[in-house]
Amino acid sequence: MRLHRVVALLSPPQSPFELACAAEVFGMVTTDAPTRYDFRICAETPGPLLTTAGYPMIVDTGLDALGEADTVVVPGRRPPAAPVPPTVTGALRAAHGRGARIVSACTGAFVLAAAGLLDGRRATTHWRHAARLASDFPEVRVDPGVLYVDHGDVATSAGTGAGIDLYLHLVRRDHGAAYAAQVSRNMVLPPHREGNQLQYAARPVPARSEESLAPLLDWAADRLGTRLTVDRLAERAGVSARTLARRFTEQLGTSPGQWLLRRRLEAARELLERTDLPVEAVAARVGLVSAVNLRRRFRAGLGTTPGAYRRAFGQAR
Repeated sequence: MRLHRVVALLSPPQSPFELACAAEVFGMVTTDAPTRYDFRICAETPGPLLTTAGYPMIVDTGLDALGEADTVVVPGRRPPAAPVPPTVTGALRAAHGRGARIVSACTGAFVLAAAGLLDGRRATTHWRHAARLASDFPEVRVDPGVLYVDHGDVATSAGTGAGIDLYLHLVRRDHGAAYAAQVSRNMVLPPHREGNQLQYAARPVPARSEESLAPLLDWAADRLGTRLTVDRLAERAGVSARTLARRFTEQLGTSPGQWLLRRRLEAARELLERTDLPVEAVAARVGLVSAVNLRRRFRAGLGTTPGAYRRAFGQAR
């Protein structure tokens, strides 16, 4: 299998951590997961590149590397609104024009916006800089709440942690949920986070430990095939359905019903990838009751059918 080439475009002063997030997802080689990506770095000018950690980073490849990239990653930059050289914006437009996927993390969205790749599109960046992005680029529809926005050819994420969310989402889209789960397990991270970035943006009063949803989520995740309703979840948590809905909104940025549906679809994806179970059996195991319901939910949530997903990502022998 030809490796998917990912090239990270760096700019001074580069945060090593911002770069490492992309390198960990796309560049890590492990014994328990096949290598699917070839990860490289480049900069406008090859040579020593200043970093925010106080040491220079040697970058031996210039913008020509973007001409061979299948995906271009633009990590967060400092300061966010610093001018972007025309050579960089031109190289990004050229890469996008020939079919490369262009991805930004955190304040890297300012670079994509400067290249005109976000014009007329919904995009996001770190919540602290969302207003500045909207002000500097009024043609971009900035959404300050979401963790990431993926248009297929162009994608943007919120802060650095949301960059990892986006990268794992892209791996999941490229190679399926099971492979993405292997990558995330090696990073000791969940393969998917619920909610939006506003749950991280200045909360004056932290949730009391007894109000944490974590025990309830673990309990529900182990019982997806049973009859789980909002009322049953509320009963398990010892609160009213209204209080439960409020806690889900505060802690996860979503509703109990939407969280449960996403969990069931994720479980269905893994069963479709790893087993030969009939679609009817998959639906029953994840609590979606019937093949008809599973197909309807799959189409609405993922834009495909269970059968087509299994043909694309199935690993069962």
